[in-house]
Amino acid sequence: MINLYYLSTCPYCKKVIDFLDSNNIEYKLLDINEHENFNKLLKIGKKRQVPFIVDTNTGNVMYESADIIEYLTKEYL
Repeated sequence: MINLYYLSTCPYCKKVIDFLDSNNIEYKLLDINEHENFNKLLKIGKKRQVPFIVDTNTGNVMYESADIIEYLTKEYL
C-alpha cells in the first residue's frame, strides 16, 4: 500500500494522484492539513514537503513527484 502525504492545492501531488489512479495502484491519501498527518510526515520525512510517499510493502520513502512516479513504475507496473 502506498501512503501519499499531500495537499489538495499542490499540483505535484495531483500529478502523483493522477498517475496512481490511471494505473490502478492502491493508495491512501493523508492530507497534511490534518495535524496528525503533518506530524507523521515530519517524523518520517523530516521536512514539510509534499508529495511524499511511504510504501508500506517495501519500507521505501521518498519526495519529488518525478522520483515517485519513476519508483512506482518500476515497482508496480
